[in-house]
Amino acid sequence: MEQYEIIRSRRRTLAIEITRDCRVLVRAPLRASRAAIEAFAARHGDWIARNLERQKQRLSAAPPPPTTEEIAALKAAARAILPAKVAYWSQKMGLVPTGVKITSAQKRYGSCSAKNSLCFSCFLMRCPEEAIDLVVVHELCHIQEKNHGPRFYALLARYLPDHQERKKLLKQGEDPL
Repeated sequence: MEQYEIIRSRRRTLAIEITRDCRVLVRAPLRASRAAIEAFAARHGDWIARNLERQKQRLSAAPPPPTTEEIAALKAAARAILPAKVAYWSQKMGLVPTGVKITSAQKRYGSCSAKNSLCFSCFLMRCPEEAIDLVVVHELCHIQEKNHGPRFYALLARYLPDHQERKKLLKQGEDPL
């Protein structure tokens, strides 16, 4: 059985997580006994081994992290392209963000704050234009619909009926979303 880290919180169930850096986390309720946690981890030993190996393979196949210069170039491209795209779609959809920010976030391409400020990762610039438009429209939809419920997807489909096909293009840019 692999080594694992126990994280206790106010949750009701046990769960196992394999992190990007190949750590094994067992999330447990505050009152769960050590014996119950160990039994749970032992029962899921095969799953842990299988998914840990899968994550290690992903890491070995991953490209090297971007250099400072590459990030700066991507941010410059994002600053040149994204505000105009946001303005175009914002006018078309009648949804106006309170701001637009460019970051070097690596886990997601975009987000919309509770105050309707949009944030985009510079790594979005590695994706095809159709995928970039998808992320912009997706985040603008969150101004009106804060969750991913049926009304959100109906709004998204109104402006991008091919949004499911476009989502597949995001994989070409790799990591986030």
